[in-house]
Amino acid sequence: MKFLELKVPPVIVFLICLSLIWGANQWVFIEGLSFGAENWIVQIFVAIAVLIGLLGIIEFRRKSTTVNPHKPGNATTLVTTGIYTFSRNPMYTALLIVLIAGALKWGSLVGFLVLPLFIIYMNRFQIKPEETVLEEKFGEEFIFYKEDVRRWA
Repeated sequence: MKFLELKVPPVIVFLICLSLIWGANQWVFIEGLSFGAENWIVQIFVAIAVLIGLLGIIEFRRKSTTVNPHKPGNATTLVTTGIYTFSRNPMYTALLIVLIAGALKWGSLVGFLVLPLFIIYMNRFQIKPEETVLEEKFGEEFIFYKEDVRRWA
């Protein structure tokens, strides 16, 4: 089985990106590229993210398989039910939604530039290596699932 190329845990990547979004608000002021979002809007985004993330974790627990992103080879079951019928990576999608909430809260359009960086990094260094392991482990079942369900939803 191919080892993950991942060296930085997803939660650390998320925290770095959140810090960059916050920093963009603190240190990069460009007239016309700053705004303020209402707190209730930010709270809705965070609530949606928490719900999506929890649904992903609950589904993994129901199937008695690992949630650990560093050990996809320990997966005992390919989870394709619940929230996983809409997204192959709901927990990463939840992190992205929190980053969007941060960009809205701190109100700098420059902060939104971090979002594609997060997606690109996660696709290359987290998701693709995970998918390689899952394809080796679950074969055609994973290939068909991958064809039917989007990576990010």
